[in-house]
Amino acid sequence: MSTAEERPTTYRTFDEVQETLSPAEQRFERIRRTTGLFAGPVLGIVAYLACSSLDEPAQRLAGVLAWVAVYWICEAIPIPVTAMLAMAAVIALGIAPADDVFGSFGNSTIFVFIGGFILAESMSKHGLDRRFAFGILSLPGIASSTTRIVVAFGAITAVLSGFVSNTATAAMMMPIAAGIVGFMASAMRRSGDGDVDVNPQRLRFATALMLMVAYSASVGGLLTPVGSPPNLIGRAYLEKELDITIPFFQWMVLAFPLVLVMFLVLCVLLMRLNKPELKHVEGVEGYITEEREKLGSMGTGGRNTLIAFGVAVTLWVLPGAVGLVTGGESATYDWLLEHLDEGAVAIFAASLLFLLPLNWGRREFTMNWNDAVKIDWGTIILFGSGIALGGLLSSTGLAETMGTSLGDLLGTETLVGITILATVIAVIISETTSNTASVVVVAPIAAQLALAADVNPAIPVLAAIFGASFGFMLPVSTPPNAIVYGTGMVPITKMLRSGLVFDIIGIVIIVTGVTVMANLLGIG
Repeated sequence: MSTAEERPTTYRTFDEVQETLSPAEQRFERIRRTTGLFAGPVLGIVAYLACSSLDEPAQRLAGVLAWVAVYWICEAIPIPVTAMLAMAAVIALGIAPADDVFGSFGNSTIFVFIGGFILAESMSKHGLDRRFAFGILSLPGIASSTTRIVVAFGAITAVLSGFVSNTATAAMMMPIAAGIVGFMASAMRRSGDGDVDVNPQRLRFATALMLMVAYSASVGGLLTPVGSPPNLIGRAYLEKELDITIPFFQWMVLAFPLVLVMFLVLCVLLMRLNKPELKHVEGVEGYITEEREKLGSMGTGGRNTLIAFGVAVTLWVLPGAVGLVTGGESATYDWLLEHLDEGAVAIFAASLLFLLPLNWGRREFTMNWNDAVKIDWGTIILFGSGIALGGLLSSTGLAETMGTSLGDLLGTETLVGITILATVIAVIISETTSNTASVVVVAPIAAQLALAADVNPAIPVLAAIFGASFGFMLPVSTPPNAIVYGTGMVPITKMLRSGLVFDIIGIVIIVTGVTVMANLLGIG
């Protein structure tokens, strides 16, 4: 991404997406969005009247959430705008005072987002993302095999998305992948193999590669707290509402086995469902070498960005690493935990980009403010509102009521049952609306179900957090899905088939992995 025009739009209105859709899909989107626009207020009123037995604040919140949920699912208006509307409604209806609602934007995690987004913008501006990708692809043996190319793309995307937003990672990797698909199609035409359809948009290799980019971005985002918005929202909920703190390093220890297993399953699944037409294509190594040479040597901006990024990661990981060595009982660990707040670290590292010069004589620095304002402010608004709504679900008692009712209805009283339920609901919601909205709704309900059953609430909440990133079936499920679907190389039927299978397997991995790792690490 080098210009604003190339930047992916995370929350797109109908006029922005219609050119990428077939006529049938356009009709569906028009009906979905228009229906939601009018159904939202109606269902909000119905929910308010149906909850007449609740206290007035909880009853009003139920109406607001029903309205907001419909708007999020149908994307009647941009998702961040719905979030702003929800905050205004909460205040106007007297559910909570303005200071409490807007105070959510003072949460430390907001500044983790801001700092992380600025670091990611600098990586994109100075070409570190492309340099990293082509560097991995140029390793011996990778470019000679179509299977290894797909797996390498997945590994690169997963690692990047652990520290850069899933959307930015997918947007960066997609044009590189498209270039390799185009080169492969040209090479196949030159080979004169008449038995193979060499239209780039019909190649199984193209489908496998594009789905790998989208799905790996979502899977890799689980690796760190800053990798994906649901991670930060759910983690903030655990800390604020349940007094359960998971340091950065401990999160990585928890998530790494799950991410590794998910990635291995993803590789096997995509290569079986979308087997490339050829095992080898001549000349791909030369193409990758040529593209890498175009990047030239790393400039001062790239080196400065690496310094700032290295500072951020070191300071994020340091308290957890010290705690792992000392057992969390030392004064040093307590001091680091208190003073190296992750939000403060993020904005400190981001600020370094405005201090490290490119050319001191011209007072030109690694980043300028016009670069910084390009970050994804919509996600920041959505995150702040998510913290507010999640807190209100707990403080009004609505989450407890919903959890108790759901538990009575389904008879779910065991830790495993609650964890499965939380994961399944989070996955289902994330397929049709934003993953942020999914964790905002499901985490408080999962917590109350666990508390009512007198079991560890951290496990079902963590499962809901991870499940919220599992939207693999539809283009609207996640921004990475939408980005690769827009290339025309991923038929909707293949996305549905691959996504459904991976959703089912992913639920099993999440429930098993979170339960085992949380118990091993003593979380909760």
